Amino acid sequence: MNNVASILILVFLAISFLQSGYDKLFYWKDNVDWLKSHFAKTPLRNQVPLALANILVLELIAGILCVVGAIQLLVNDGRMFGFYGAIFSCITLIMLLFGQRLAKDYDGARTIVIYFIPAVMAVYWLN
Repeated sequence: MNNVASILILVFLAISFLQSGYDKLFYWKDNVDWLKSHFAKTPLRNQVPLALANILVLELIAGILCVVGAIQLLVNDGRMFGFYGAIFSCITLIMLLFGQRLAKDYDGARTIVIYFIPAVMAVYWLN
């Protein structure tokens, strides 16, 4: 079990992104309504549903790749799916960070950094 830390981070990212994707998918209207007010004073104000759909797709891809990557590490020490899951996690988090900074939600941006650190660690370890 040389990959315990990588597996734990991939499971962490999978849970984070799959739960977030689930929330966006099954509570779409609530999310759109809240985000419209959140981004009301930004250039994204008229793009909220499209931006949310984009984030949803990226979160689901990241989460699924992280699940498959954790399984691959357990089964045969393969790193490809986990590596791409970590990459998609980082890309998604950077997009979320950009949106929070644009909305001047600095507490929200700070929270995203907490998720970004283990995602970058996973990219490094799985590379």
